Amino acid sequence: MSRRLADFAGAWRIARRIDDRRTGTMADLAGTATFSRDHAGLIHDEAGVLRLPGAAPLTATRRYLWRPAPGGIAVHFATGVPFHTFDPVARQPGARHDCAPDLYVVRYDFTGWPDWRVTWTVSGPRKDYNSTTAYRR
Repeated sequence: MSRRLADFAGAWRIARRIDDRRTGTMADLAGTATFSRDHAGLIHDEAGVLRLPGAAPLTATRRYLWRPAPGGIAVHFATGVPFHTFDPVARQPGARHDCAPDLYVVRYDFTGWPDWRVTWTVSGPRKDYNSTTAYRR
């Protein structure tokens, strides 16, 4: 199935599992992701409850800008700074983001579309975790 930027518009339920290999702990987030149209593409807003071991639940939010790009979708931080670009119709969509001294590697999985997943593998001197988010309408 061909996926375009517009196919992501709307509201999604999200469930995220964060496996911190450095500390040996797991965290979970449950919430929503909304992809709203703007003049240049989509605004991706997330809000949810983050549950960390041994801590009270926290409200977590984040925002990204999704923009059409040659060969795919460009994801920017809320400030407009580029984050990564991926091709949603590639066989194994993914990208890398070097943020020295850390490396972020992302894999998108659209095989169950319209349900989909994003898995981040993050490594660096103080970071070693996987974060997988499932999106459902």
